[in-house]
Amino acid sequence: MHNYTRTTLFIDGQWVTPHGSGAIDVIDPSTEQPIGSVPNGSAADVDAAVAAARHAFDPLISVAERRARLSSVLAAMEKRLPDIAETITREMGAPIRISQTVQTQVPLAVAHGFADALDTFEFEERIGNSLVLREPYGVVAAITPWNYPLYQVVAKVIPAIAAGCTVVLKPSNEAPLSVFEFVEALQDAGLPPGVVNLVSGPGRIIGERLAQHPDVDFVSFTGSTGVGSRVGELAGQTVKKVALELGGKSANVILDGADLATAVKVGVGSAFLNGGQTCMASTRMLVPQSRYREALELVEAAAAKYTVGDPWDPATRIGPSASKSQFETVRGFIERAQRDGSRLLTGGAEQVRDVGYYVAPTVFADVDPDSELGQEEVFGPVLAVIPFSDAEDALRIANGTPYGLAGAVWAADDDTAIDFARRVQTGQLDINGGKYNPAAPFGGYKKSGIGRELGRIGFEEFLQIKSLQLRS
Repeated sequence: MHNYTRTTLFIDGQWVTPHGSGAIDVIDPSTEQPIGSVPNGSAADVDAAVAAARHAFDPLISVAERRARLSSVLAAMEKRLPDIAETITREMGAPIRISQTVQTQVPLAVAHGFADALDTFEFEERIGNSLVLREPYGVVAAITPWNYPLYQVVAKVIPAIAAGCTVVLKPSNEAPLSVFEFVEALQDAGLPPGVVNLVSGPGRIIGERLAQHPDVDFVSFTGSTGVGSRVGELAGQTVKKVALELGGKSANVILDGADLATAVKVGVGSAFLNGGQTCMASTRMLVPQSRYREALELVEAAAAKYTVGDPWDPATRIGPSASKSQFETVRGFIERAQRDGSRLLTGGAEQVRDVGYYVAPTVFADVDPDSELGQEEVFGPVLAVIPFSDAEDALRIANGTPYGLAGAVWAADDDTAIDFARRVQTGQLDINGGKYNPAAPFGGYKKSGIGRELGRIGFEEFLQIKSLQLRS
């Protein structure tokens, strides 16, 4: 049975009363009503959690012990997934069909990917007369967002455990309840006290204290570019490592000769997945001017299939925005785009339902690549369709934002798409509909971040390198 009213934090293997006072309400975005709350933690709670993590950290932990811990964690987590899926739908509005698949099964696949990486990883190698060692980084501060609450936690906590690190986890205030359930799964797994600790509370208190704490060795943050910049600034005060997975304005580039119908269908799905609340969403669709009218007809038809409604209805494909503030932000982008001259093809800023933070799937045509809508991350179901004259023009538009997180390229053949993709300044690109790979590294160029997550390369982020020079 779900417990949506949380009054304790998880520190040093126990649920403890926080030093901070008060609670943070968690709102169901489909009803606009509170469903529970989490503690309003304090800097003192952070200090206690970091101290527990520091005490639990063993730099010489064996690989066998890491594997044993990870095996127990995966088994305990998998048992909790049905409950966690329901909680995610309730706290951030993801349709239940998305919560039971993308929101929970993808994190499970990601977690198994880290287990596979651990099983085959070489922690020592010889380079000339040197023995090069890869050792656990230490105490990790994991600061996670609300859009994929389980996935974002798994992408940080699981590789940290696999690497032999210890963790202090700070979830978002909008969707923390599923994270509490995940930490209960870790408790069920029998992790030693202090290996993973959980502190909820305001980012300006909990997040900032973690970022500048002298006993934190590594900060892994996912969120907005603005907050990520602040995290990097604070972490720099104690010269600690940071990994930042930040915003995106990904381009779905459809070159001449591509299968337009398929590219549009997949592109619309990418833009609207999770109500557009996906950092890697392809929210700019670039199409040849010669096929522009045909593309717009296909986009409009594809968008019409994205039903908006009750997230508990299995037919619903788009639920509410996760919070009132996000709902208002998205509507503001739509209203300004109309004033700026973009042509509204479908959707709009009008409220879809009387209750709940619902935004209709929205498509704009004739979008200026240099406009706000062409440049900035909306984080809602809003797609900008932009024509281009030739491949060089498409490349200029694709690279013409401060971001570089993800995207897609479609062409008549893979070689043409790959040649184009090599020149796109972004961290991950789907080639002619290439499928998501949970073992492939994920992260950004430019203002989309620093470092990589997932698979072996993401696992390596949690390891330090030591070189021992041996006698010849």
